[in-house]
Amino acid sequence: MILETARLILRGWKDEDASSLFKYASDKRVGPAAGWIPHKDENYSRAVIRVVFSGPEVYAICLKGREEEPIGSISLTLEGSPERPLGDNEAELGYWVAAPFWNRGIATEAAKEMIRHGFEDLNLSGIYCAYFQGNDRSKKVQEKCGFKYHHTNESRKVLMLKETRVEHMNLLTSGDWENIKKSHFFQD
Repeated sequence: MILETARLILRGWKDEDASSLFKYASDKRVGPAAGWIPHKDENYSRAVIRVVFSGPEVYAICLKGREEEPIGSISLTLEGSPERPLGDNEAELGYWVAAPFWNRGIATEAAKEMIRHGFEDLNLSGIYCAYFQGNDRSKKVQEKCGFKYHHTNESRKVLMLKETRVEHMNLLTSGDWENIKKSHFFQD
């Protein structure tokens, strides 16, 4: 599936994207803020594409006219785990955008489209989204998308980084989304 916004194409990841993924995911400003290690080489990036980015509802974020170069990733995780339980018809939104593209509203634009997709196409009842304390960029994106505070996990284990962090979890329900959609909140 391909999703489209005014400036973006959200499409599936391909092996050929490994060089672009490495280019942006090797930046130390990106991964650690989201809880993952910077990519060490293109082979690692290719493995991430094949294993992590191969699931359903995982999309490469591309600028229109430059669809061959992903500048980030966005996904809806539809199945919970013991560490991150999800109820029926719930998902968790995750995203990152390459540092050269920060402060352009790209993450917010992509997130709003994924939220629309989640509620309209996938009939979700709620979408969770988390950020680690100190990741003010992610917090701001979630606020712009209408997420509301749900709870704080004071000791979230970040396995890839071998750390424990404070994590804030937010929630957007389908009812809240219907209300903000009516207010033209999601208009371009």
